[in-house]
Amino acid sequence: MKNATPLPHNRLVLATLASAILLASLGISIATVALPTLARAFSASVAQVQWVMLAYLLAVTLAIVSAGRMGDLHGHRRVLLAGIVLFTLASAAAALAPGLGWLIAARAAQGLGAATLMALPLSLAKGLVAKDRMGAAMGLLGTMSAIGTALGPSAGGLLIGALGWRSAFALLTVLGAGLLLLALKALAGTKDHASATHAPLALGLLRDRAVATPLAMNLLVGAVMMATLVVGPFFLAFGLGLTEAQTGLVMATGPVAAALSGVPAGRITDRIGAQASLRAGLALAAAGLCGFALLPAAIGVPGYMLALVLVTPGFQLFMAGNNTAVMRAAPEAHKGLLSGLLGLSRNLGFMLGASLLPLLFAALLGADGLAHSSRQAMEQAFATTFLATAGLCLLSLLLALRRQAAHRGQT
Repeated sequence: MKNATPLPHNRLVLATLASAILLASLGISIATVALPTLARAFSASVAQVQWVMLAYLLAVTLAIVSAGRMGDLHGHRRVLLAGIVLFTLASAAAALAPGLGWLIAARAAQGLGAATLMALPLSLAKGLVAKDRMGAAMGLLGTMSAIGTALGPSAGGLLIGALGWRSAFALLTVLGAGLLLLALKALAGTKDHASATHAPLALGLLRDRAVATPLAMNLLVGAVMMATLVVGPFFLAFGLGLTEAQTGLVMATGPVAAALSGVPAGRITDRIGAQASLRAGLALAAAGLCGFALLPAAIGVPGYMLALVLVTPGFQLFMAGNNTAVMRAAPEAHKGLLSGLLGLSRNLGFMLGASLLPLLFAALLGADGLAHSSRQAMEQAFATTFLATAGLCLLSLLLALRRQAAHRGQT
């Protein structure tokens, strides 16, 4: 079956899809740096202003599968454009918010729009990119997600410091309007096919091992990725004694490595195949996670950064390979739903990792906690936590090998 539209090398289309992913990621990360300012501006507690982040994340998580399915039923281009409009209007409402409740409601609406920006680019890429370039496209989208995550705190910090917290959401409004104009131009010549029949419920697709296994691996890797973002800063600050600025510089190694490795990971996927790429990525990530357990205790901060440089390209290889495998095999009528399920599994993994892995780290520290634990106790707790994450990565690798063996048995 031929692709819906013969645009295998249309850079403007790819730029539009990549920009959508970047903007949705920026919407998450740019708000993190605004939380202290919001607490002062609205005389609110940390628990109250956290809902500025949680409202966005929960809306994305709850809506991302439905956004993909709406694309299948009503046309992916049409739904993406509607999502961009919603994101832009909600960003403007956030910038003009007279109170914290208004801002939280606007962020929830912004998250609903962001769900389409995360789900639809994958499904549109399947119809607009040649199969032999699908890995490169997925690598590019992964790179944009990393850049958006890395750019948010720095860009938001500069804007908020100079112009106040409203300027962060004003920036998202301007970028959303620009993306809408770009999308209208880039996607004007594409055919917007809608499914004649309703796609099956997600539960039906999950009974298929070929779908369930990649989603399970995506969830596990998402949880592992979150450990480096959530547990890592505590160890750097309390275990290695870094200041906030030094911790930020060390943590920036990860997003920079992701941005540099995303496109090469996609090209490697096209060259060696999706399954080989995801297996290689899982093996490299597991090695990097073991590096977290061993290297910082031996050589300090350089060891931590070396582990990041190992683990991040592993994650990029896995994501490029796993996303490519799922989208290449996706039936045309279900591609939006499957892309939404990929986003949902990743977000659930993020939430799982953000909640459980810090608890494991804290439990290993015992009653002394962060403030009173010795450096040796901190290193041991950190090492054990990351050996556990390496175990999750190896579990994903076993799932991939089992899926390969089952596929060979069927053929």
